[in-house]
Amino acid sequence: MMKLRTPLACLLALSTLAAGVSPALSNPLRSTESQLTDITVISNNIELNRAKNLARQTAENANGGLGQYRAEASMHGASAESPFVENADGSWTFNFQGHKPGASVYTVETVVTVYPDGRVRVDYNGRIRNTFNIR
Repeated sequence: MMKLRTPLACLLALSTLAAGVSPALSNPLRSTESQLTDITVISNNIELNRAKNLARQTAENANGGLGQYRAEASMHGASAESPFVENADGSWTFNFQGHKPGASVYTVETVVTVYPDGRVRVDYNGRIRNTFNIR
């Protein structure tokens, strides 16, 4: 009899938890427009995060891999806080710095453009320039 109660208790607990976090039940007065906006924002953040990761990985590969290069911390965190601009064609251009593992001084500047279809173009990868950056 104890074996029947444990699964039943687990099922009841999971059902209660699922109902408690259901978007439909958590805010029944939300408008459809708001829900669509939230979906668009989430979709855009996912795409931007993918682009950020592609840009960072491209820089890592261009600079000899993780054994030779580390991108700045902003390229590992929240995508909205990474150094990028959104271009008119829907692509993103990232301008960031990197250094050798264990070093504290950045020595490499990389500019990478990532297109919505996944294409990646390295616009610049070399010594840090003294010109205005897109940060």
